[in-house]
This record gives sequence, C-alpha cells and structure tokens, in this order.
Amino acid sequence: MKKILGITVLAAFIGGAAAIGGYKLFERNQTGSTITDKQNLYFANNPLKVSSAGTADFTQAAAAVAPGVVHIKTTYAAQSGGGRSSSPFDMMEDFFGGGGRQMQRMPRAASGSGVIISQDGYIVTNNHVVENAEKVEVVLTDRRKVEAKIIGRDPNTDLALIKVNATGLPVVKMGNSDNVQVGEWVLAVGFPLDLNTTVTAGIVSAKNRSIGIIGREQQGNEITEEEYREYQRTGKRPDRPANTSIESFIQTDAAINPGNSGGALVNANGELVGINSAIASQSGYNQGYGFAIPVNLARKIVDDFMKYGSVKRGYIGVNFVPLSGEEKPEGIKTNEISGLYVSDVVVGGGAAAAGIKAGDVIKKVDGVVINDSPDLQERVGRLNPGDKVKLTVLRDGALKDYTVTLKGEASVGLTAKNTAGKGMEVSKLGATFAPATQAQKAKYGINSGVVVTSVTTGKAFDNIGVEKGLIITKVNGQPVNSVADVQKALPLGRNNMVSISGVSEQGSYNYSFPAQ
Repeated sequence: MKKILGITVLAAFIGGAAAIGGYKLFERNQTGSTITDKQNLYFANNPLKVSSAGTADFTQAAAAVAPGVVHIKTTYAAQSGGGRSSSPFDMMEDFFGGGGRQMQRMPRAASGSGVIISQDGYIVTNNHVVENAEKVEVVLTDRRKVEAKIIGRDPNTDLALIKVNATGLPVVKMGNSDNVQVGEWVLAVGFPLDLNTTVTAGIVSAKNRSIGIIGREQQGNEITEEEYREYQRTGKRPDRPANTSIESFIQTDAAINPGNSGGALVNANGELVGINSAIASQSGYNQGYGFAIPVNLARKIVDDFMKYGSVKRGYIGVNFVPLSGEEKPEGIKTNEISGLYVSDVVVGGGAAAAGIKAGDVIKKVDGVVINDSPDLQERVGRLNPGDKVKLTVLRDGALKDYTVTLKGEASVGLTAKNTAGKGMEVSKLGATFAPATQAQKAKYGINSGVVVTSVTTGKAFDNIGVEKGLIITKVNGQPVNSVADVQKALPLGRNNMVSISGVSEQGSYNYSFPAQ
C-alpha cells in the first residue's frame, strides 16, 4: 500500500513539475510574440469575469476595463503654422542654441487616452495623440506617471503604439470587431476634457463609416467622376498619390469628447472592440456622433509595430468607383447599384496578375458582401504583402472568384526606392513622395511638385519640421515632379547643404540643412 502511495505521489510531483516547466517555457516564448499571444497568456491566468445577461448593467464591464485605460499627456515644442520658420536666424538657433535675439518659447501641451494591451507596458492610442510630441507621459490609474517611448505611428489608420517601462499592468481584453452589431450597447472609456477616468454608454449607430478625416491631403484610389471622365477621354490614369488611408469606423452615440482620443470602445462583455478616434460636431464637443477604429484592424497594426517597427501593408492594385443608385459617371457601363467598379488596374499589381480587368465590379471580399470602399479597405488593411484574398467579381452578368496575392508598396509606386550614387539618398530624408496632381499645382500656381506622403521620426525632414502633405517644388534649386527628380537633385547642393522649397495651405517654405 505504501509503495502504491509513493508511486502516486511521485507521479503527481512529476506531472506538476512538467506542467510548471511547460508553462515557464510557454511564458518565455512570449518574448517578441504577437499581441494576441500576449493577451492569451494574460487572460489564461486572469479570466475576464463579466456577464452581459439581463438588463443593461455595465458596472462589471466598466470595472474590468477602466484600470487598463490610461491618460496620455504630450509636450510639444512651440512653433507656428504648419512647420518651423525657414528664417536663417531660426536655423542658427536650431544648430547653435540661438543667440542674443532668441526669445523664450513656452512648450505646448495636449492630452488624450490610451489602452493597455499587454502587462509589460504596450499601449495603443491614436497617431494624432502623440504625433510630433517631444515628450509622451502616461498617467496610470494608480496615479503613477511614467514616460513612454513611441514604438510606431501609422497616420494612414490614425493608430500608434507606445510602451512604458512597467510590468504587471492591468490589461484590456481585445474582442472581435467583426462581431459588433448595429444597435448593441457599447461603452466609451477615456479621459475627456482632462477629467479622470470617465465611462459613457451608447449603442453602435453604424459600421464601416468613412468620414474623410484621415489623410485629407491625399487623394485616394477612389477616383472622382471628373477624373474618370478624363481617364475615359485620354486613357491616362489620374496622376496622384495612391490611397493609403483606411477609414472604416464604428460609429457610436456614446459620448466622446476631446481627450477621449485613443481610449477604449468596449462591448457589454468588457471586450475592446474599437479605439476611439474622432467626433463629428459643429461645436467641437459631443453631439452623438463618435467614431472608433475597429480593433481587428488595430491588432494588425500593433503586431506589425512589434515585429517590424513599421506597418507592412498589402495592396490589391486597382482603382475603383463606388456604385450607388445615383446617376453614374459617363463610361461606367453597369446597372449595378452596389459594389466597387474597377476603373483601372495597376500594371504589375496583384489584381492584374489574378486576371481582374477594368469594368469588373467587385461584390465580395473573402465571401463578405461589400457595398462601399471602407468595406474593402478595412478587410485588406488587416493583411500583409504575400497574403491572398478572394475577390468575387461580376463580369458579363456572371459572378466569378479570383484569388489575388497582395503586393507591397513598391507595386503601387508609394515608396521611394533607394538608388546608389553620390549624395544623400531619399531614405536619408526620412520621407516618401508621390507626384502632385494637376489640381494641386493649379491651386498653388506651381509648375512642379511632389507631395510628402510620410515622414519618419528622427530623420532629416522630421528634424527640420517638414510635415506630411507639404508639396516640395524644388530640391537644390531643381524643379521636381517625381521621386527620380528628387534623387537626381540631391547631389547638386552647395557647401554640403541641401535646400528644399515647398508650399502648403499655410504658405511657402524654404529649408536648408546639412547633407549626411
């Protein structure tokens, strides 16, 4: 009997040791893993205990989420207009710390919200909350103040990932935004108007909303009727930046005010379904129209930041016109009132390789019916170059499925490619460019120009205050209309300096900085 008991105890000990060892191995493997892995590990040991049954009672959901929503305070250098002054005296102040004429500049400050998504300090927020900030400070719910590091920013989705040096933090569980239904209860949690943690309730008013707030200076691949008619007449594609912004908001009437940006939109189970981003209001305060970025899109952006430090985005390679019951632009030969009419296929893109043609109507993505551009953009925005997506296309009255392999930015001409040679490469400017449109040139009365489509933190353009949306007209005195023109002009600077001329709605700009 004692022998049997001894064997039983030994077996139990071995089993327990194996379980502990397996857990520790699993825990170690989480270093550098995806945010989904981190969340699964956390909630395996900290199950979310929330019930949404019965009457509308959100006390459990609010209690579960509030500790994981933080207050973000940002500090900015004082500057006027859309960037720094191009005065030579300001340049001397930048490089040599100023002189007798330097005036004291008071830093500016702003605030927003953020959501803790891992116990080791990763926090998701809005890009516009931390963009251009010199210092990012996070106030935790236990009132600790910790400085945060920006891991990555994506202006195209208005998302950013920051990290604080802390462990054992409360975590908000990510849900599934695909399961969100119009009419269901949701909570908005954040720090509106600099108030302490605030929870408001409402319902989901709509899904897949596009309100044109992200990347307004970009003209997307959703072409206008005027551009389509011009394309039909000349056969020339619109000469403008491809659409890289993604808007497919969850709309809610839960009260969202300034300061809520970057906070949590959660369902009645206490699960994160969106990152609060914008309001539509004539007064600047809540009027019942709030918008949140779906968490399924945010998950992909966060994972890319954690793995690569930047977003790896895949593209189908088409230009399209959303269909509706209204009068269609001339040249669109279809009676369909829903779907996306393919006006043009990018040469060398994934759609062209799969056999999709101009005149096709995209009706479904991976079996899900699409009615407007946000339906397509948000689903494809979750994927990476090399991923496959099934498009159901209407052609000649029949539906047919095409499998498209998504391609990277180079396939649609979004990223400036580096070239060997003397002088500074485009990558060292810390910026990407796209040709300015004829409409933009006419607006500003210029004959040349490339639009700054992105600026990398810590690189040359960021350091001198050049912002996304600026139209660069000349580099080292040479007119530029393409990335190639920029590359050719860079080595032509004098005294190892680079000079940039540009224009925006704020006025004309001239920059000069040392070549590297």
